Parts: sequence; structure tokens; C-alpha cells
Amino acid sequence: MLNLIHHPAAAAADQPPLVIAHGLFGSGRNWGVIARRLADRRDVFAVDMRNHGDSPRLPSHRYPDLAADLAEVIRNIGAPADLLGHSMGGKAAMQLALTDPALIRRLVVADIAPVAYSHDQTRHIDAMRALDLTALSSRAEADQRLAARIDDPALRAFFLQSLDLKAPGGPRWRLNLDVLEAEMPHIVGWPGTTGPFDHRTLFLTGAESHYVKPEYRDTIRALFPAARFARIPGAGHWLHAEKPREFEETVRVFLDAPARA
Repeated sequence: MLNLIHHPAAAAADQPPLVIAHGLFGSGRNWGVIARRLADRRDVFAVDMRNHGDSPRLPSHRYPDLAADLAEVIRNIGAPADLLGHSMGGKAAMQLALTDPALIRRLVVADIAPVAYSHDQTRHIDAMRALDLTALSSRAEADQRLAARIDDPALRAFFLQSLDLKAPGGPRWRLNLDVLEAEMPHIVGWPGTTGPFDHRTLFLTGAESHYVKPEYRDTIRALFPAARFARIPGAGHWLHAEKPREFEETVRVFLDAPARA
């Protein structure tokens, strides 16, 4: 099963558990602050997706596989659960919702759509592979070395969260870079899964992001007829990192809203 980071409810849990699925090159640890804050009335489980963090290294990284991983988690913690997925994790969450809807009460999809994208993230894998890990003793030193390939300091900081400086045998990436590279067409793609998933769904995007374009809404509504849309001003694709309090509050309001009569 996937590695889970469990944030127990601060008070008696009176809401379903929440599972958080991170995006490409991320980990459950990236969601620590938001997960803890959302765990006031519910158990929150931030997962490491396969080939990331401390989860199993497996030869396939396609959305039916990722959805099956999430299904196993939800069955283990108790279904139905609420499910929040960002980017790659959002596509895995949509795949599960469309194929096994009984496992999910409410769904939050953060800055991604059920479509194939043309961008490719292989250049970031090349940059991580090129990082000289020899005699590396600090994250600051790693950042200096990685700056030769990646200009954006925020992007470097995000990637370096997946660098294990204390691994036996020396520093290593907590990412299965070989499989992620081989499966990149499937990661940026979409398997064409049909629906519908008619439970309440929130598509939450960054106002400055271009991942969820207006022309995608007909496709989204066909698969998720109960979809609602919200945007966070001043945020891009990494909306949960750029505007964490606004992101958290929007998710909380959606998840805690009473069921329709």
C-alpha cells in the first residue's frame, strides 16, 4: 500500500476522512501544514503516490494504477472518504471517481482537467539526474548546484524536498526518475475514462494558471455533472503553496457544506 502520513482529527472526528494526493515530483510531506489544519474535525491522510516519497517503486505509472492505489488506501481507512488531488494527483483522483464512485463522498480537483496536455516534464528529470550528489552535505549546497540547470528558486526548493540527504550510501532522490521519464506521456495524458461521477466535485484553480481553460468546462461537466468551479486570485498552478490559507479555507467550506436536500 502507499505510504501514508496520518494527521489525526484534533477533536472527535465528525466528518469523513480526507485523502490528499500530491502532484508529480511531490510527496505527502509537501502538504503537512494544510493537512494538519484541515484535521480539526476529520482524519487527514496525505499519501506518497507510487514512485514518489516512501511508497513502492513500481514499473508502471498510469492513471488506472494510481487510482487503484488510492482505492486501496480508502478501503483501508474506511469508505467513503473525501478525496483531494493536485495536478497528477488530481487526475488519479478523477480516474478513481469515474471508475469506483462509491468510495468517494466529495472530490476536490486542484488545478488540472481530465484532458491530455502537450507539455512535458522530462527536462526536470534531466536536471535532477544532472545534480552532482557527490559529498553533498546540505540542502543549501544542493540548491547552489541545481541552480545551474533550474533558474526558479521556488521550483528548486520544491524538487529538493524529495532529496534524501541522509540515505544509506549517500544522498538520493526519493523519486523513481527512470519510470517517471518512461511513463511521462501517460502522466501528462488522460486515458479517456468515461463517467459520470455525480457526487459533489470542486474544480479549484489558480487564477493565473492556464491548466484549466474555459474550453475544458464542457468536458468537465460531461464527466462531473455536479462540478463547481472556484479560482484563487494571485495563484498559479501551485495554488496550495502560493496561497495556502485561501486554498485551505476554500476546501474546508466545500467539504463542510451540508448535503443538498
